Amino acid sequence: MEFIDLAAQRARLKPQLEAAVAAVMAHGRYVLGPEVAELERRLAERLGVAHCIGCASGTDALQIALRGLGIGPADEVIVPAFSFIASAACVRLVGARPVYVDIEPRTCLLAPGGLEAAITPRTRAILPVSLFGQCADMEAIAAVAERHGLAVVEDAAQSFGATRHGRPSGALTRLATTSFFPSKPLGAYGDGGALFTDDDDLAAALRSIARHGEMDACRHGRLGMNSRLDTLQAAVLLVKLAVFDDELARRRAVAERYDRLLAPLAVTRPALAPGNTSVHAQYSIQLAGRDAVRARLVEAGIPTAVHYPAPLYRQPAVADPTCRLAACEAVSARILCLPMHPYLKEEQQERVAEALATALEAEGGA
Repeated sequence: MEFIDLAAQRARLKPQLEAAVAAVMAHGRYVLGPEVAELERRLAERLGVAHCIGCASGTDALQIALRGLGIGPADEVIVPAFSFIASAACVRLVGARPVYVDIEPRTCLLAPGGLEAAITPRTRAILPVSLFGQCADMEAIAAVAERHGLAVVEDAAQSFGATRHGRPSGALTRLATTSFFPSKPLGAYGDGGALFTDDDDLAAALRSIARHGEMDACRHGRLGMNSRLDTLQAAVLLVKLAVFDDELARRRAVAERYDRLLAPLAVTRPALAPGNTSVHAQYSIQLAGRDAVRARLVEAGIPTAVHYPAPLYRQPAVADPTCRLAACEAVSARILCLPMHPYLKEEQQERVAEALATALEAEGGA
């Protein structure tokens, strides 16, 4: 059993993938080839935004977004303390300081109630992470941001394809980013990312930053980055986009089966916030004695992952020793992610549930 089964997806799409790669090899435009422009057009159209700017990774997308907003040294950016390292590292990489807020324990999403206390005269932006496949409470976040004149950048690395009150993730804020890392619901076969905005001037700045600060041929108006989405990755993503909605339906079915199978067990299952749909980037349960139960699952041949074992403020690269947030502490000690992908079979899920029940019983938690 695979935690994420990319091989099953590849087998389904093999002829189309081979044809797409062959087409790139034939035209030879490996950097900024026509597939990149076509992917940008189709993603922007899907979200209903004016601009999609491809780049080399989701982490680059975050950094480009902050630089495009003019955020740098002496500034602060509010981020949820429970997230992947990139959420805080991108803030440090532009010279700013990440300020951490707590999460809602059931959804693991940024808790808007903690924002006001985190705002200082140096705060420039809020960076909510749409974690595990669903969006944070963007309306409440936007209300706080508007009162204080702050930018909001949605980190939609795990939620492309999700919606909030019928609006797509990536189109909920003036600026949003996503990732095409292979394990993401819409993943390439290497790194990749994108930014989304309706703002023409901001889009021009973002594209310039991603391409060495280029203004036009051989003229560079700002210090930029070399962060371009590879043509081969764009070609792969175009093929995957054709089956994306079908895969989202399969992910929903897998999540619903897990909900049913795990209902009798002493675990906290994922919660869907009101108004949200999820792409179920992960299926994350919470339970007591997580590490012991996980060890028993490993013995039973069940792959698992812990996203994330420590809040960001305890990560050495972005640490804040003055910070301690109750929900982040509790969730990081209890969270466990089970195998999750569109091609997970019902019998495999039954095996996961049986192994989990046995492990819980052995640890006295059933």
